Order: sequence, then C-alpha cells, then structure tokens
Amino acid sequence: MLDARFVRENIDVLKSALGKRGATADLSGFAALEEDRLRLLKEAEELRNKRNVVSEEIGKLKRQGQSADQLVSDMKTVADRIKEIDETLRGIEEQTSNFLLNIPNIPHGSVPEGKDENDNTETRRWGTPREFDFTALNHWDIAEALDIIDFERGAKITGARFAVMKGMGARLERALMNFMLDLNTSKGFKEIFPPILVNRESMTGTGQLPKFAEELFRTVDPEFYLIPTAEVPVTNIHRNEILGEDQLPVYYTAYTPCFRREAGSHGKDVRGLIRQHQFNKVELVKFVKPEDSYNELESLTAAAEDILQKLGLPYRTVLLCTGDMGFSSAKTYDIEVWLPGQQRYREISSCSNFEDFQARRANIRFKREGKKGTEFVHTLNGSGLAIGRTLVAILENYQQKDGTVVIPEVLRSYMGAELIKN
Repeated sequence: MLDARFVRENIDVLKSALGKRGATADLSGFAALEEDRLRLLKEAEELRNKRNVVSEEIGKLKRQGQSADQLVSDMKTVADRIKEIDETLRGIEEQTSNFLLNIPNIPHGSVPEGKDENDNTETRRWGTPREFDFTALNHWDIAEALDIIDFERGAKITGARFAVMKGMGARLERALMNFMLDLNTSKGFKEIFPPILVNRESMTGTGQLPKFAEELFRTVDPEFYLIPTAEVPVTNIHRNEILGEDQLPVYYTAYTPCFRREAGSHGKDVRGLIRQHQFNKVELVKFVKPEDSYNELESLTAAAEDILQKLGLPYRTVLLCTGDMGFSSAKTYDIEVWLPGQQRYREISSCSNFEDFQARRANIRFKREGKKGTEFVHTLNGSGLAIGRTLVAILENYQQKDGTVVIPEVLRSYMGAELIKN
C-alpha cells in the first residue's frame, strides 16, 4: 500500500505511474475525500479550542457563584458536533484505506516503460538449447509413455487442471523440493514450513486482497484462504512486528503446495503441468533495510538462477516492463526456462522487490539503533523454484530418443537412479 501522505502530496506522480502501468483510478474521488478530511479536521480543531476556552469560562463563573447553564448547553452541542466529525473522519479514513488498497505500487525508475510482455527487456541468457536428432516431445507425451503423471485420474478425482504424480514422477517432484531447499538453506535462507490456509489479514498484507479475490480458493466457515504462494504466510510471519536493525536482513525459504483458480485463463495451457490449480513451489522471501533492497533483489535473482544452472537447464532472465509487472511489485525479474517441446522460454521464477508496499499493508517495521521512531522494512520474494515447471523442463530437456529421461546429476542422490524409464 502506498503512503497516504505521499499520495496526497504527489497526485501527479501517481497519475503518471498508473499511466505507465496501464492502470486507472478515480484520483478525483481521493482528492474529494482529502478535501473533506482537511475541512473536518480544521473544524474539529476550532471546536476543541473553543471548548477549552469556554470550559475555563464555565469554571470561572461557577467559582463566582454565577450560572453557567447556557454555556454548558452550548458546549454539549459542541461536544456532539465533535463526536459527529470524529465518526465522519473514521469513515473517510476507511474509504481512503480501501482506495489505497486497490492502488498498485509505483514502478522503480529502472523499470522500462511498456504495455505488455512484448516490451520486457532481456538482460541475460545462460546455457544453449539442445539440438535434438529426433522430434522433441512435450512433457505430457513423455509422462504418459513413462507412466509417471496421470492427468485423466487427476481430473476424475477432482477436475480439470489437477494431476496424479506416479512412481518416478512423484519421486522427481520430491527430489526437486529437497534439492531446492537444501541449496537455499546452504546460502543462509532459514527453512520454514508454514500453514497453507491463511486469514484475510494475511492475504491483504501481501496484496492478494482485495484486488485478486477471484483468483483465490477460500473456505467459508470459518473463512480461510488457500495460499497461491508461500510468499503470503512467510511474509506475514512478521506482520505487526518491529524488528531490530541487527535482525536484518532476514532470509526465509519455504516449500508449500499452492492453489490458484486461474480465473480468466481458459484455453491457456489446458494440457500438462504448466497451469494447474494445485502445484508445488519453493519460495525465497527477504526482509531487508530500504537502502539494501535493490542489491538484495539482484542476489535473490542470482540464487534462483543458480538452481537452474546446477540442473543444467537453459534459461533467460527478463526485466518486466511497467505494464507487465505484478500489482505489488516495484521491480521484477522473470526467469524463463527453455522448453524444447514447446520451442519457447516459459516463466519458472519471478523475483520482485516490493519496497515498503507490503510492509506498510502488513505493518512490518524495524528500528535503527540509536534513532527514534521506526521505519518500514522492504520485502522481496522469488520462486526458487516452481517445482512442477522445473519437472517439465527436465523431462523435455533431458528426454532421449529411446523414450527414457536422463536425471540431472545433482538429483541422482535424491532419486537413487540415473534414468527414468519404463
């Protein structure tokens, strides 16, 4: 959430930022609320000053044995008006808060302006896509031939966009989870296994609510939300807390299943594991001091890239333009892995700096040593990595002409094998 004072004092800046994002908001409505707020604050201050002065007069009259009934009656009217103003101001503050909760973050100055993914900027590539001497298959064909993923039974058990992992498919999923967590913890990330059901406050804190309610699965009684990413529970670990400067930076990594309705994506990636309602992911989350957050974004992205390098999977890293960034992000890198079966790069990780946008919503602050007051931390997160998509990349990049799949060397100790075969 943006700082209300910043918005009040920088309406033109916000208009420009929203325009670059391709977003719109009724800033005139916010301005009208602000005008009412300032008018009422001034009236309330004048009435309180008047009450203080008249209270002294009432006391003086009473000490002199004179009647103060009229002044007391007048002050009751003043008190009633002050109460009325306070209630109106609370309503205005609630409307202002609701308005700000629906305003996206302001892009960092280094983010390229653009409308959509076609305007993103490629920053680097790693690895060379393999040249096959046979026709490369899509992962769903490979999985069916090896009997390691069952999409039909997943649909029977639940519905479309669910899958049953079987045998070496299930083992590969587990191997990737353990490999990613082991690698991340070796770099100083503390492993977390959080709840996968969270409350409304947690979803609001990271920016999923109220903006993206239609994308979420929820229970009704009691109301909980199934997490779309471990970013939600892990970031909210420190909601409404004040950290010491000596505690920062804080690095967490977490494996969780994730759940997304994928509303509005009908017809996209209807086959395979790319766009499932339930999928597994390992997440990286950071809480850092503001002056460190952009260096931390680079190291976070490098940590996610290192996983792909150790797996030997070609990828490219792109800087998202203003029109393609997520709601809460100030700057985002997407890492896209090469998929031979589709002959294209597909997103496998998104690494973002939210600056103080989430921290302000979730009230996560820190106190500098020797200084008064507190500041909001900067939060960052990235996939390290999306497990299902990594599994897809392995099946497609390591497929062999005889139908087997070579297991990347770093996973063989987890898998107890060198090949996936019938």
